[in-house]
Amino acid sequence: MKTETVENAVLETWTVEEVADAFDRDEIVLIDVRTPQEYMFEHIEGALLMPMSFFRADKLPGQSDKRIVFHCGSGVRSERVARAAIAAGFDRVSHMGGGMAAWKERKQPYIGTNMATGAPQAVTA
Repeated sequence: MKTETVENAVLETWTVEEVADAFDRDEIVLIDVRTPQEYMFEHIEGALLMPMSFFRADKLPGQSDKRIVFHCGSGVRSERVARAAIAAGFDRVSHMGGGMAAWKERKQPYIGTNMATGAPQAVTA
């Protein structure tokens, strides 16, 4: 995990492996900040959707039970959202470096779209 101090807060960039392990152990809430269309085409099963264009840091839950980790397609939007959460007063915020592209590159499971039928389908390594 890479950390950066931003004002009085810590911005964490988690690896795919760190996110996958914590998500499997039910220790984090994974929030996808991509568009609804991107999410419908492919997403990490169990990740919640909060598109960057509708992001409201004041509506996020606290992190006393589970940490929040943002992710997007490449890591750019999730970092922007994480920085917005810091600006809104969160003191420790995380996002997944490399986003969905890195998740797929590391052969992690996700829900994709069957191009023949348009139906969702599980995609595994």
